[in-house]
Amino acid sequence: MRAVIPVAGAGTHLRPHTYTQPKPLIPVAGKPIISYIIDDLRMAGVEDFVFVIGHLGEKIRDYVDSKHPDIRRQYVYQNARQGLGHAVWTAKEQLQDASEIFIVLGDTIFDADFQSIVDEDASCLGVKKVEDPRNFGVAELNEHGMVRHVVEKPRIPKSNLALVGLYKCKEVPELLAALDYIVENNIKTLDEYQLTDAIMRMIEQGVAFKPCTVKNWFDCGQKDILLETNAMLLKRGGFAPQEIPRYENTIIIHPVNIGKGCRISNSIIGPNVTIGENARIDYSIVRESIIGSYARIEEVVLHHSVVGSDAAIRGLSQSLNIGDNTEIDFGKV
Repeated sequence: MRAVIPVAGAGTHLRPHTYTQPKPLIPVAGKPIISYIIDDLRMAGVEDFVFVIGHLGEKIRDYVDSKHPDIRRQYVYQNARQGLGHAVWTAKEQLQDASEIFIVLGDTIFDADFQSIVDEDASCLGVKKVEDPRNFGVAELNEHGMVRHVVEKPRIPKSNLALVGLYKCKEVPELLAALDYIVENNIKTLDEYQLTDAIMRMIEQGVAFKPCTVKNWFDCGQKDILLETNAMLLKRGGFAPQEIPRYENTIIIHPVNIGKGCRISNSIIGPNVTIGENARIDYSIVRESIIGSYARIEEVVLHHSVVGSDAAIRGLSQSLNIGDNTEIDFGKV
């Protein structure tokens, strides 16, 4: 099996962070989003990966090469962001010899049994019931419980089964042919080449897709969801170590995850805080926040905030969303 991870998106909803750092590399509960995906797939036995990169793709490549050097990996550049279907179509040369493929969105953390999806005999789509499915791809089932129709963000949904961003396909030639068809014939939905349109063409041609229900999924493309996911994971076992180094005159309120090389003094940290490596925090209170590597925070009260790598903040209590390589000094008039 070959995994395809599209990570070419610009991450516009998380700007200013994604001007300088790809969304899949934003840390959540101690590690970047993309590492959760790679680790879950590897635990299910997948060792062969294709990454579809674009915006700041060299940072994705550098991270994967350095942190996951033992996986088989290929990189494909998506010149124009024209939808998930186009992203997979861009990698068709790297997929044509695969016996089956597993497509996983690269900016989402999944609470799912990847092993059961890998082991499933049929092609399958990850789904979850939602209250309002209009902002998702939607799957409709037939009387036998198989997928009979998929559509992208319908105005009037006929089902509340949302597609969560997990797609396993055993009929690889049929998928690539369907993608060729929609691209060559310029078939777009919502002005993009949609994977759902290719899957619908396959269903019409007789390919069977089974729904695979996931426990939950977290699209970390917005600040609030990013912070909620960070807090949720920190509260689970294994993400927030209880043994934290002693920091000078500092109170730690668990759960927190603090990276290597941090210098913290005269502060209160937590709960639900992730701090990247080599950050420095002095005379501050930080809770319900994500702080990037090499950030510098001094005399600040932060809550519900995301602070990018190499950012510097001094002197005021606020809820902030600060991108990489930014410096803010509230002490100046």
